[in-house]
Amino acid sequence: MDYHQNARLTIHSRERLARLVVEQGYTLKAAAIAFHVSGKTAAKWVRRYRQLGPAGLEDLSSKPHRSPRQTPSALLEKVFELRRQRRNGWQIARELKLSRTTVSRILRRAGLNRLRSLDPPPPVVRYEHKHPGELVHFDIKRLARIQKPGHRVTGDRRKQSRGAGYEYLHVAIDDHSRIAFSAILPDQTHHSAMRFFLMARAHYARFGISIRRVLTDNGSCYKH
Repeated sequence: MDYHQNARLTIHSRERLARLVVEQGYTLKAAAIAFHVSGKTAAKWVRRYRQLGPAGLEDLSSKPHRSPRQTPSALLEKVFELRRQRRNGWQIARELKLSRTTVSRILRRAGLNRLRSLDPPPPVVRYEHKHPGELVHFDIKRLARIQKPGHRVTGDRRKQSRGAGYEYLHVAIDDHSRIAFSAILPDQTHHSAMRFFLMARAHYARFGISIRRVLTDNGSCYKH
């Protein structure tokens, strides 16, 4: 059972308190002092114990028994229907003669307060070739070299690091197995691209994978 974070008594302590009063003749004041609670609290648990026994000592729901001002379910459905027609909160409130605050609260609770919630994105359909090596993706990521922290770290714009240059991360990923291989090379020329392809081919050969087709972007290093 989840007790209130400030509760002094567990269900077992409540029963012990109630038994002191009901079975051993303690006064409410004496029982309250023994368990370091108020007389009102002690009286509550004793009353519940007398009425319902140990079952009455559990925490009750804080939900009210009646909610006379709660929006009827039929009216909620009308709000949802208008919202699915792309009506905004002001339009819905005007048509159904509700306050804009009420409409906003209804839509927020239903998760329909944002338009993107009306059309959830379709599930991602991932394509995948049937066998390893049927298609291998190749790409390159340029990485800036950092010799020392810049002004974003030091806060001093007078000290700048220039001329550090770049390195190029060449990456290959097999479409079926998702086995990846990468290497950092000094540039992204056709020569480096071919060098990396040979390195990747040797890497995949260790797993018994033979590269049959490759997929790249339109970078010049892949087109010569």
